[in-house]
Amino acid sequence: MSKLTHFNSAGEAHMVDVGTKDVTQRIAVAEGRITMQPETLALILKGEAKKGDVLGVARIAGIMGAKRTADLIPLCHPLMLSKVSIELTPVEQQSAVHCTATVQTSGQTGVEMEALTAVQVTLLTIYDMCKAVDKGMTMEGVHLLEKAGGKSGHWKR
Repeated sequence: MSKLTHFNSAGEAHMVDVGTKDVTQRIAVAEGRITMQPETLALILKGEAKKGDVLGVARIAGIMGAKRTADLIPLCHPLMLSKVSIELTPVEQQSAVHCTATVQTSGQTGVEMEALTAVQVTLLTIYDMCKAVDKGMTMEGVHLLEKAGGKSGHWKR
């Protein structure tokens, strides 16, 4: 197992120096889902949620979340992202919305945290927009599916 990179030799938290790393194309894909009452999903799909287009607003929120990751996670590097896409798939049999976020950049560090943040912010936005009718929604299964680029290469779950 590799050592934790966010600690220096004295055990203090620090931002990793990526200045000597090669600039490569980086991509990360993460996913998660939010489960809810069937009636809540029906409201979303009919476009009848009180706050408006739930999936449209959640998609934009996820993109914004990816762009603001360095503001939320203390030791993340601010990155110039070249692509953020959010795919939302209603799964009626499970009374859920599945979210997949894909993030890309050309840079010296990966975009795994941006993809994971995008998923979480997307799901939190769905929760926020629907909590008036369903406080029991559950966000679950958020994880990295794949990452590519950099010294460690390609990884797939």
